[in-house]
This record gives sequence, C-alpha cells and structure tokens, in this order.
Amino acid sequence: RRCVQETGGINAEYMGNSINTKSLYQHINMSTTGKGGKARGKTASTKQVSRSSKAGLAFPVGRISRFLKQGKYGERVGAGAPVYLAAVLEYLTAEVLELAGNAAKDNKKTRIIPRHIQLAVRNDEELNRLMANCTIADGGVLPNINPILLPSKTGKGKEEGVDPSQEV
Repeated sequence: RRCVQETGGINAEYMGNSINTKSLYQHINMSTTGKGGKARGKTASTKQVSRSSKAGLAFPVGRISRFLKQGKYGERVGAGAPVYLAAVLEYLTAEVLELAGNAAKDNKKTRIIPRHIQLAVRNDEELNRLMANCTIADGGVLPNINPILLPSKTGKGKEEGVDPSQEV
C-alpha cells in the first residue's frame, strides 16, 4: 500500500487501483447508508410519502394497519397485510359504486341512495353471494312478481269460460 498526501485529500493506491479519499467521502456523504439508516446528504425538505401513495391506493393503508394491530387479529401484523387489505376494500368499493351509479342513472337520478346500492348488489351474482347475509337499511327489495300470480293469457282454441285451474 502506498499513500501520498496532496492538497484536498489523500490519494491512495490499493491493489493497483487509485482512490481519492476526498471524493470518496463526498460520495459517501451524498449517498444513503446501507441498512435502514437515514439519508445523510438529504435535506429536511424531503417530503414524507404515505404507504397509500406508494401502493397507488386511495384507501388509507396506515389506518388499516393501526386497526389490524389494535383489533388483536394476530400477535403480529406483516407489512404487506394492510396494503393488500386496503387494495381489496378499494376494489370492492369501486365495484359497488360503479354498479350503484348505473342503477341511479337507470332511475334518472344523479345521487346514489341506499335503494340503488341494494339494486346493484342484488342484481350482481358475486356481490349478492358476498353480501347474502347483509341487510341494507332503506334498500327495499328487488321487484319480483311470481308468475303464478300474474293473470293468465288465454290460448287459441281453448274455451274462454273454463278456468285454467279446473282443466283436466
């Protein structure tokens, strides 16, 4: 190893490679540390980025994480669990709102009311299975009339005086 003192730093030669320690220290100070430490060269103006925006979600990942921890669903909560749960909840919400918006548009309304949510959920096979045991307040029921209760149409060649229930 051979070291030569110069102005502005020490030039060192190690195993055939020349290294300027001043530029090396400047490079280390500008870069981040290796294992989870704070960045050395970054200023305080660096903005915090939420986990929701990192994942590209609108639902709050931090809040869901807090609820999972406080709810004692498990001894520990992984880092990916609240992100995944937030993504699933956001997808289900978007699906219900889209179908409810279509139901509101069909009824010539601009505002979604519980009736529109009920129609959207009950007309979709998968959402109906998911929310089979749920009651939506002020949702009403699906319009359904049993065909037996409808007035019967008389066919050609049948006698009009004979009641269809009395035919043999």
